[in-house]
Amino acid sequence: MTGKHRENYNANYLEYVKRHDPPTKHLRNCAAAFGVGGFICAIGQFFRFMLEYAGLSGDMLSGTVSAILIFIGCLLTGLGVYDRIGRHAGAGSIVPITGFANSVASPAIEFKTEGYIYGMAAKMFTVAGAIIVFGVFSGVAVGLIYSFI
Repeated sequence: MTGKHRENYNANYLEYVKRHDPPTKHLRNCAAAFGVGGFICAIGQFFRFMLEYAGLSGDMLSGTVSAILIFIGCLLTGLGVYDRIGRHAGAGSIVPITGFANSVASPAIEFKTEGYIYGMAAKMFTVAGAIIVFGVFSGVAVGLIYSFI
């Protein structure tokens, strides 16, 4: 295809997509993401208050709240509820720690039929693997910087 034909083809394609694509409801999507993300964080804060009242504090408190939220995210993913929440909430369900749990549990469930090693274990970190690697690398880098300062 020559340059002029390619430009004409691209313009025709963009016009076709514009005619057939439903309009995006930006305000509704932002409100849903804000509401659901805030609700997930409010649930985490509720667990924090309850565990603080029970006597936990410091690192034990934050680690326990994180573990509870990860468990809830994995449980809801396994039951198929988290995907329905994500369809309506968009980024509001992805950003909190429960979204990270969903991104690890979802491929593990999907590829379970391929076996535990080559299916579930290998595919579990396809989405979250880069985040884990970057998190570990960043933690090591910050630790080294603090040890030399």
